[in-house]
Amino acid sequence: MVSFGALTLVSVMVAFAQQSRNVVLNGGQIFPESLTSTSDGALFIGSSANGAVYRSLPNATRADVWITPGTSGMQRALGVLADEKSKLLWVCAAASPPNATSIKTFDLTTGEFKSSYAFAGGGGCNDMAIAPDGTVYATDFSQGRVMRLRRGAAEFEQWLADPQLASADGIALLADSAVYVNTFRSGFLYRIPVGSDGSAGSIVKLRTARALVRPDGMRSIGAKTLLMVEGEGRLLEVTIAGDEAQLRLIRDGFSNVPAAVTLVGNTAYVLEAKFNYRSDPALRGQDPGPFQATGVPYSPQK
Repeated sequence: MVSFGALTLVSVMVAFAQQSRNVVLNGGQIFPESLTSTSDGALFIGSSANGAVYRSLPNATRADVWITPGTSGMQRALGVLADEKSKLLWVCAAASPPNATSIKTFDLTTGEFKSSYAFAGGGGCNDMAIAPDGTVYATDFSQGRVMRLRRGAAEFEQWLADPQLASADGIALLADSAVYVNTFRSGFLYRIPVGSDGSAGSIVKLRTARALVRPDGMRSIGAKTLLMVEGEGRLLEVTIAGDEAQLRLIRDGFSNVPAAVTLVGNTAYVLEAKFNYRSDPALRGQDPGPFQATGVPYSPQK
C-alpha cells in the first residue's frame, strides 16, 4: 500500500518535473532570438534565421513551427511578446530590405495574422514591453531609440533617442511605470521615467556592482524586480533600489549565448541562441545542433 504522504510526494515531484522541463526546438539552423510565455506555460520562440515562430504547448518538451516562415512577409522574427490581455502575440519582424522593420500581431490562440505596424524611421526592433494602458514600447537596436505605439495609432513613433541607448536591447516596465532598457554592447541598464503626459523623462544610468556583459533579454517579474540574461552565460535577478540595480546570480555556465528569458510559475526558461556559430570563425559553418529553452528553478530573494 502507498501512503497518502508518498502519493503527495510523487505528485509534487511529477509537477516539478513538468514545470522545470527543457524545451527543444524542432528543426535545425533556427538561431532563436527571443521567447515569451503565457500563464498556462505555453512558450513562443522567434527564429532570427527563418522568420518562423515556434510554440511549445504547456508541459510539452518540444516546440514546433506555429507561424510559418514568410507569413505576412516576415523573414526574421526577433523579439516576441505574449499579451494575454489583448490575446495577441507581438513580433518584431524584419524583411528585405534590411530597414524594412515592422511589428506584427498574431492571434495568441490560433496564430492568425492580425496587424502590422511600421517602425517610423526604419531601424531594428529588438524587443517590446506593454504598459497597463496598452501602450507598447519597443527598443530600436540599430538606432539607439525607444519606440512607442499608443492605443489606436497606426505606427510606432520615436519616443526617445539618446546616444546612451546605442544597441538598446532588453526592455521592461516596473511598478513605478518607468521604462527600463539595457544596452547590449556597452553593458548598461537605464531607467526612463514616463511623464504624466506620456513623454520620456531624463534618462538615468543605474549603478551596478560590476559591468554587465552583453545584457540581452529581460522581463519584469515583480514590482521592482527583473530577470535578465547576459550573453556571456548568466541568468540574473535584478532588483531596483533607487538608482542602483542589485544583481543576484541565479545560474552561470550557459555556454551557447543566452539571449532571452521568461518566467512561468517557479521556472525561468532561458533561451540559448548559439549566435557564436555565426560570429566565431572557428565555429561558422558547423552544425550548431539542436536549440532549446532550458528550465531553471527560480525562487525570489527573500
